Amino acid sequence: MRDGRIAAIGTNLEAPSGTPVESLRGELVLPGLVDAHTHLDKTLLGMPWHENTAGPALVDKIRYERRMRREWEIDAARQSARQIELSLAQGTTHILTHVDIDTENGLTCLEGVLSARDEWKDLIDIQLAAFPQSGLMSRPGTLELMREAMAMGCDWVGGLDPYAIDRDPKGHLDAIFGLAQTFGRPVDIHLHEPEEMGALTLSLIFERVRALGMNGKVTISHAFCLGSERSHIVGPLLDQLAELDIAVITTGPSGWAAPSVSQLTQAGIRVGSGNDGVRDTWKHYGDADMLSRAMFIGLRNRLCRDDEVALAFDICTLGGARIMRSADYGMSVGCAADLFVVAASGIAETVARQPVRKLVVKRGQVVARDGECIRHAR
Repeated sequence: MRDGRIAAIGTNLEAPSGTPVESLRGELVLPGLVDAHTHLDKTLLGMPWHENTAGPALVDKIRYERRMRREWEIDAARQSARQIELSLAQGTTHILTHVDIDTENGLTCLEGVLSARDEWKDLIDIQLAAFPQSGLMSRPGTLELMREAMAMGCDWVGGLDPYAIDRDPKGHLDAIFGLAQTFGRPVDIHLHEPEEMGALTLSLIFERVRALGMNGKVTISHAFCLGSERSHIVGPLLDQLAELDIAVITTGPSGWAAPSVSQLTQAGIRVGSGNDGVRDTWKHYGDADMLSRAMFIGLRNRLCRDDEVALAFDICTLGGARIMRSADYGMSVGCAADLFVVAASGIAETVARQPVRKLVVKRGQVVARDGECIRHAR
């Protein structure tokens, strides 16, 4: 590795004088993990344990979270740094995080995550999506805050359930695609809407992608409607997603309909994954480990053979990098030297056993060793 990039791969390579050398003794070197869907501003990592009393519906959890942010004094900068540290220790080299923008908390969460990104920028690549979690058209003033958030440096425009949450699909989609056009940014839409409702939303998204020439610049997160068992709903949607190069993010969730990653990849659709919320007000679960996420995807999609498990790993690495448009990502000469090392015989064993990351490297520099990041959050 030289100047932050992979300079050569082979046997009996001679390191230039003075170059640090790591002896890996037959261990496995893999490309850095990519968390292409998380919420750094929400995590409760390192905070006192709180009882979760949120209601069962999506809107219940959104309201509960908004209230708990204030009552529990969730500091977005501090909490983001804690999850970043944990992610780095486990081999993640790229993160795409959604950041809540709403009329109660304003731009506070964004300011915190921007601060954390700046503090950790030498160790990890982080992209931010302005995310109207509480609704956009249904909460007057949010669109103006979203516009401010984009001007402050967000990399993506986020959207959420135009029918189910906002009750105004045309207004919602016009607003977020308008922001994308104004700021020249891609779009990520959280789509929990099931069956025909989700299919209708996707049809409206397809219309806008075509009209605005935004092929390759839109991602659908969750996409539960693609998990429908009715092939007459899913088939035509997959065709249009592939035609318009619209990517899909799946977390391999339990208890929800979820798209088949095999169907998506066979259709030529870019697929990535992420941890979503990590120990937040929505749920106590999550360890920020993208190898765990690869395992969940494998279990949910019945990926058993070694080549099938490799697909789950690919989704948590190259798939996410493609969505984040990380052009220099990979394990070839000339790529950015972003990688991690484990004691395993191959990818399938790595996903199944989730061994300690012996070494994590970002741009040719060691950023974590034996499961510990070189920097610690407060």
